[in-house]
Amino acid sequence: MPRKPRPTPTAKSSPKFEKGKPGPQLKQPMENPAPSATEWEEPATFGEALRLHTRRFGESYLLLHRAIIQPDEPFHRDTLKGWALGRRVPRSAASMDVLARIEQRYGLPSGYFKSKLPHPGRATTMPSLPGITPAEQRRLAWHLPDDFGKRTCAQQAEILNWVRTVVISGSTEFRRYQAEASKIRYSLRFPSLTGRKPQAQRQRRMEEADLVIEEDDIDRIVGSIEAPPRLTAEMAELIRFKSSTLTDIGFQRTGVWNDETILQKVEHLGLMFGAMRAARDGPVVGLSVPARHLTLAMLVFPRLWDWYVQWREMRRGFFTRWEVDMLRLASALTRKKTGWLRQMPDLAIRLTPIAGLISEAEIIAARVDWGAACDRLHGHAAARAKEIERVARVHRDPFEPILSVLQADSPVGEYRKIADEILRLAPNPDRHPRAAAEAARSFLLIRLGLHLGLRQKNLRQLMVCPRCQLPRSERQLETMKRGEIRWSERDHGWEVFIPAIAFKNAGSSFFDGRPFRLVLPDLADLYRHIDEYVRRHRQVLLGPVADPGTLFVKTVKVTSRSAEYDQNTFYEAWRLVIQRYGIYNPYTGNGVIKGLLPHGPHNIRDVLATHILKQTGSYERASYAIQDTPDMVAKHYGRFLPQDKSALAAQILNQVWMEA
Repeated sequence: MPRKPRPTPTAKSSPKFEKGKPGPQLKQPMENPAPSATEWEEPATFGEALRLHTRRFGESYLLLHRAIIQPDEPFHRDTLKGWALGRRVPRSAASMDVLARIEQRYGLPSGYFKSKLPHPGRATTMPSLPGITPAEQRRLAWHLPDDFGKRTCAQQAEILNWVRTVVISGSTEFRRYQAEASKIRYSLRFPSLTGRKPQAQRQRRMEEADLVIEEDDIDRIVGSIEAPPRLTAEMAELIRFKSSTLTDIGFQRTGVWNDETILQKVEHLGLMFGAMRAARDGPVVGLSVPARHLTLAMLVFPRLWDWYVQWREMRRGFFTRWEVDMLRLASALTRKKTGWLRQMPDLAIRLTPIAGLISEAEIIAARVDWGAACDRLHGHAAARAKEIERVARVHRDPFEPILSVLQADSPVGEYRKIADEILRLAPNPDRHPRAAAEAARSFLLIRLGLHLGLRQKNLRQLMVCPRCQLPRSERQLETMKRGEIRWSERDHGWEVFIPAIAFKNAGSSFFDGRPFRLVLPDLADLYRHIDEYVRRHRQVLLGPVADPGTLFVKTVKVTSRSAEYDQNTFYEAWRLVIQRYGIYNPYTGNGVIKGLLPHGPHNIRDVLATHILKQTGSYERASYAIQDTPDMVAKHYGRFLPQDKSALAAQILNQVWMEA
């Protein structure tokens, strides 16, 4: 037979609730409880710490809940129980406020419980901020204090302005210019040549709205678009000419472009043709040349180049080396015998006039005598390059973001603090495997950067050979033009082997045709961190995507096509590490270096060169650390000021007085 339901207690059926009769009274928490012990063995986890201190003060989680939570607050008592049992961990700003109340009640230092969370560096979940998109809020959350929502509007505005200016964009003059310039995009893109994914969102939105883009309508679009097919075909032919192993019969060339140079030249020419395509009356103030009329043959006209370099000078406010390099490219393309444009006279048939810059008469003259047109441009570009080089200014000071590091007595020791901060905030790999893998990758980025001093390309393309596997041969690596980190049984350590051909300065006297080989030192458990990353963390980052074989791989997402970093994504990965762990944040206390600004991996070479210069005063030794020559260190890398030179000399001279 079914059991009868138990009647719900009422005031009549339960004398417990009858008026005038005493019932069981809830135990009330003390206002200032006293601990039963003042010394304890420090627990390792957050749940253990919470259980320990509630026992010390003789309180259950129910009693603690009544002591610190007001009746009108929506914080449930079971949340405290879940924390104590390790089933949950605090994440929201409200939870962080509750932790602060517990710390105050039990006389614990501020941040005590947060430091024991399985992911102490995790950004606190906050309510939506008005006027800020969800994407931007995710970027800002890491850098906002836990009590951000309780601060005044003026304080919130001050914090947001500091984070956006210093942490997100970087407060240098160049970064401010770059941020403003990037708001108006105008370049032409060549996705089929660069291998980058085409950005078809605009096309999809128009298709969803049943809009058809006519050929003439493309020229009215503001922003980056794909280059027209004819120009793309010309660029592909230029790249094939400059990168193939053998030239076509009848053609001559000097020099070969590598993959990085190809990407750079495609980007620079895309900016130039994008400016020509942009509308005259638009924000870019271009030339309004229809996209279908664009051709590389236009580059033989001096007035077009004068317009472009002056247009760039007007946007930036002054000339830089960028304009000099572009003019030298124009000069190389029209050089006698070996210039690609000079050897392509058939392109002249595609020329159309541009009002005020290219006339019909000039086009006819170029078609009649293509060599003479190339001669005029070759001489003009060489002369203009010399004139601009004389007045060119440096817009981006490479030392500015890391000035606080370079000014330290030990720049490497100062920069190493970033790696220590990553370990301090590293999450529990069992509870947060992906976040732990990202922290391990960030740590090795900094550590290997400090040990190797490689350029971004060589560090990014470094292959990995796990222990107990056969490493790649030198010939294989030469074919790949990449290096490898592998376990050396002879030296019982992790070694980095890179063939000379993989370096930008392969012909430098530093290499003399021989490969680079360095056995990493097992300092501060470096080998253990490498082993754990290769064995465990790297596979977490890869997920189901094919392994590219590189040591450093991206965190694979649903939209990821490849786990291998390219130049831009590797730069952003390094920059993110600096933003999260390097830059000292006065509002959160995170970060370890005051005055540091966001920067990329190339600055690590400045740190190494400057450190050795300060310690030894030798440009030659500094060049050994970054695989370069003393002359290059003196010109581009080392920041060796007069006071540093005087201080180093004084150390030697002062020994005379100390010995007397």
